Amino acid sequence: MESQSQGAVKEKGKRGRKRKEKIVEPAAQADIEEPEAEEERENTTSAGGVGGAKMRGRQNQLSTVDDKYIQWKSLVPVLYDWLANHNLLWPSLSCRWGPQLEQSTFKSRQRLYLSEQTDGSVPNTLVITNCDIVKPRVAAAEHISQFNEEARSPFVKKYKTIVHPGEVNRIRELPQNNQIVATHTDSPDVLIWDLESQPNRHAVLGATPSRPDLILTGHQENAEFALAMCPAEPYVLSGGKDRTVVLWSIHDHISGTVSDPSTNKPQGSGSIIKQNGDSPSIGPRGIFQGHEDTVEDVQFCPKSSQEFCSVGDDSCLILWDARSGSIPVVKVEKAHNADLHCVDWNPFDENYILTGSADNSVRMFDRRNLTSGGIGSPIYKFEGHKAAVLCVQWSPQNPTVFGSAAEDGLLNIWDYEKVGTKKEPGTRAMSSPPGLFFQHAGHRDKVVDFHWNAFDPWTIVSVSDDCESSGGGGTLQIWRMSDLIYRPEEEVLAELEQFKSHVLTCTSKS
Repeated sequence: MESQSQGAVKEKGKRGRKRKEKIVEPAAQADIEEPEAEEERENTTSAGGVGGAKMRGRQNQLSTVDDKYIQWKSLVPVLYDWLANHNLLWPSLSCRWGPQLEQSTFKSRQRLYLSEQTDGSVPNTLVITNCDIVKPRVAAAEHISQFNEEARSPFVKKYKTIVHPGEVNRIRELPQNNQIVATHTDSPDVLIWDLESQPNRHAVLGATPSRPDLILTGHQENAEFALAMCPAEPYVLSGGKDRTVVLWSIHDHISGTVSDPSTNKPQGSGSIIKQNGDSPSIGPRGIFQGHEDTVEDVQFCPKSSQEFCSVGDDSCLILWDARSGSIPVVKVEKAHNADLHCVDWNPFDENYILTGSADNSVRMFDRRNLTSGGIGSPIYKFEGHKAAVLCVQWSPQNPTVFGSAAEDGLLNIWDYEKVGTKKEPGTRAMSSPPGLFFQHAGHRDKVVDFHWNAFDPWTIVSVSDDCESSGGGGTLQIWRMSDLIYRPEEEVLAELEQFKSHVLTCTSKS
């Protein structure tokens, strides 16, 4: 049953942001695919056949991925302070940190929000887990690389399951109270959930979907990925296939009382979202038009609920101000050379905006000087991926550091201050792109989402959809690079010299 379900997921796999086609029933699927399979067999009979070449190319690609992964795993004790690997039966298209629950001497416990994108044999779900995070310089180096790729991590425990009406494409938490989240599915609506008050459900075939606490309406077509929650006020932002950006305020629907998830109060004991009937709907505060194709991502200005930006398949980056009406304040044409998938606004310096694209690059824009000659003029171009970039995010602790995740299975960590700085010979590979100082290569398929941990600096959760490499399922990894990588060079050298002296002293005594 497991292999059958995971195989079906492969048919659902997305290529970048393109949506999957409707699933064909297995029996009908076999009938439909039989002539194509026969044609492929004919092509592969000849050594020079196109089908054979494609198959060999795919096999070589997978072999290269496996070789790189084996090399990466051998370096885990050197590169990482801590790493946890968790196998997912179903892919999770999004991952977000929730509230911190407790702290102890050697670890902390925190909520982690995931999803399950199934093949229809069981419902799609929104999953709340409790995650144990080992503190820095606690984990033994020899232990963090000894994990089984097919096993579930003891550090991640499922706490609650919500039966979601449709697959969960995106999860975003409310900064003012991160037990409240918004989700995107294959519909025009945005769903709002108070996760602590929602009852725990069993995800079995035929189960009635859980009821969201609020439904935000306003899109005319499906809104599947572009979703953001405002750091300044309880506002929600979304973009969709109708080429619009829609803004809502949920301020009047949230109680001033904030429940403490660490108290483990009985489930369903009352929502902090005010109820005026069954799943009340909220209309938009504003609808903004300016894109010429699907809006793929949106983001608020960190200090304003009225200023925000969006990117889309029209290759445009648009800045908006709700106080100025529903038309763009600035429209950056050709911000990239292909569809734009993601955007993030620097939380420390609101002049800087990151974008990621199907052209495999990340670009950094200064909103004081966005264009040149009518087209996008980034201040930096970061080119360290070999496939479409799906997610970019600034570090919540370091104003010049950010991450980017892509379809090449890599999660790159960059520091724009390192661009243009001279390195001594031998300190870095000559082929390393400017600004790149760490590359997480623990995923063997496209990395669809990641999230920096605001409570534990340099700790990241990332998820990959493994349909292409293994035929189904996904991988969740929680990791923190060694502090020897990002600390000032003088500090690191002094510590290593001290360690060297200690080793020599111990050796002489023995």
